[in-house]
Amino acid sequence: MNSKRWLAVALMLVAALSAAAEVSAARVRVVHRGHRTRVVVHRGFPLRRPLPRVVVRTPRVAVRVAPRVFLPPVVFGAVVVTARPEPAAVVWHETETLERDDDWVDFTLNADRRGSRLFVAIDEGAARINFAEVVFENGDAQVVDFNERVYAPGFYALLDFKDGRQVDHVRLVARADAPQASIAVNLVR
Repeated sequence: MNSKRWLAVALMLVAALSAAAEVSAARVRVVHRGHRTRVVVHRGFPLRRPLPRVVVRTPRVAVRVAPRVFLPPVVFGAVVVTARPEPAAVVWHETETLERDDDWVDFTLNADRRGSRLFVAIDEGAARINFAEVVFENGDAQVVDFNERVYAPGFYALLDFKDGRQVDHVRLVARADAPQASIAVNLVR
């Protein structure tokens, strides 16, 4: 009888310790900050201010077109779109999630699609954005200057090119202004 009690106590102790280990393991968070470097821009890049040190995230798909000619920069208007485009009209959508601990991140979203309007959506938390660089299939690059301002979660108009253009990729330099922020770019026909 005494050995059965000890066995029961030992089993309860093991169960309690394993439950405590699972709880503490759930709290562990691994942050991959990567190597910090200066933002690299091509000759003719239109913004003339010091750019931040960033962690460069490798694009999921290799960039096909490098910027050849920079069009005059556009200042981001922060126009919130209340009526989002119909899902059937969205020809491309990609999202990048940023962590506050990463600080500034340089990331590229590969579109390789034709459309007439670009939107940026900020979800989960506010984001501070430096600039977006939209590169078209012919090498034209349109820089949208966000002026390093903080933008609240929302759905914003980014660029409008009614003639329809083939967008190769969209590059952004941004950071989460909350513990986490997601930035999505949508191309609409």
